Amino acid sequence: QVQLVESGGGSVQAGGSLRLSCAASGYFYGSYYMAWFRQAPGKEREGLAAIIRGSNTKFYTASGEGRFTISQDNAKNTAYLQMNSLTPEDTAMYYCAAGNPTPSRRWQGSAYNFWGQGTQVTVSS
Repeated sequence: QVQLVESGGGSVQAGGSLRLSCAASGYFYGSYYMAWFRQAPGKEREGLAAIIRGSNTKFYTASGEGRFTISQDNAKNTAYLQMNSLTPEDTAMYYCAAGNPTPSRRWQGSAYNFWGQGTQVTVSS
């Protein structure tokens, strides 16, 4: 069983930065994706970034491209999301997920088997 624990969320002023962490435990089969999603109140969950475990292959959505950077530390089994130039529109609950989606389903939450509990990010103007 895989467990994911996010940390690093908090409150920050517009223009600030945060780095989210997702510590994974358990046994992974094959080349899993580690991905970051977010969900703001009243909005649909949206994907931001994904990385294939054990490789440097990264993917971003339009929402994640540019200001967000995904990375991983294989030795620590941890994925990160560096977020820069934050705006109030980035306020949301941020989740990490692990799974093995097909490319066409990479940004579909239902394609991921495991989820963390989420970490809140609040950006004030």
